[in-house]
Amino acid sequence: MEEIIREKMERLNRLLDEYGSVAVACSGGVDSTFLAKASHDILGEKAVAITVDSEAYPPNCIEDTRKFAALIGIRLIVIRTRACSIPGFAENGPERCYQCKKALFSLMLAKAREVRLSVLIDGSNADDALDYRPGMRALSELGVRSPLMEAGFTKHDIRVSSRALGLPTWDHQSFACLASRFPYGSCITPELLERTWRAEAVMKDLGMKRYRVRNHGNLARIELDPEGMNILFNDSAARSSVVRRLKDLGFTYVALDLSGYRTGSMNEALIKPGDVFPD
Repeated sequence: MEEIIREKMERLNRLLDEYGSVAVACSGGVDSTFLAKASHDILGEKAVAITVDSEAYPPNCIEDTRKFAALIGIRLIVIRTRACSIPGFAENGPERCYQCKKALFSLMLAKAREVRLSVLIDGSNADDALDYRPGMRALSELGVRSPLMEAGFTKHDIRVSSRALGLPTWDHQSFACLASRFPYGSCITPELLERTWRAEAVMKDLGMKRYRVRNHGNLARIELDPEGMNILFNDSAARSSVVRRLKDLGFTYVALDLSGYRTGSMNEALIKPGDVFPD
């Protein structure tokens, strides 16, 4: 492990020790699983993972989170809710993430207090300040702590550290709520969320490692990393399979985004050149 990452790990461990006991908001993604492992290593039974089960996440996410919790030995609490019932979620305005995070983290905070845990923490990292993330404002208002960000961990640091710890999530693609696949202002329904995760399951079935299927009404805009693009460019059978299976899901048009895979691409319509996001 790189020396600078070791120093960040020491800062993280000090923060966790200072908290005394924590509830870890765990989505099953790279960041939150690393934080759950680090918390459990430092605090033992005083660290508990909390996750939300809703239609905004693919069904496999909950199962993967359960398996991970069992693997590292951390207690997992599952809160079931309906994302589309959260005010502002289905309407999908630019503040959707704020409204959703405020509602979901309020539920997790209440559960953390119920089981007498001192602090609710999440896996936000230093890179998250570089994108439009109104949900972070909700976390601040609720008093949720982000120790990975406070300790200076970037996504690269987290992957390196996760690999060193032998975590199976170290090379998983970044996790994001399915609502991030829709342009702001377009309505989100449970049926459209299901169509989106099923479309992304097609990419996974074909061996893609980094992918998103953005939902633009009857158009599916596929984002892939260079390896995934090469597969579609050079394998006509794979291309035909993607088109056929996505059309079977209800899309009329299937397009490949030549800009490739990147997180937060729906925010590009909101961000102006020169915008700077505060730490």
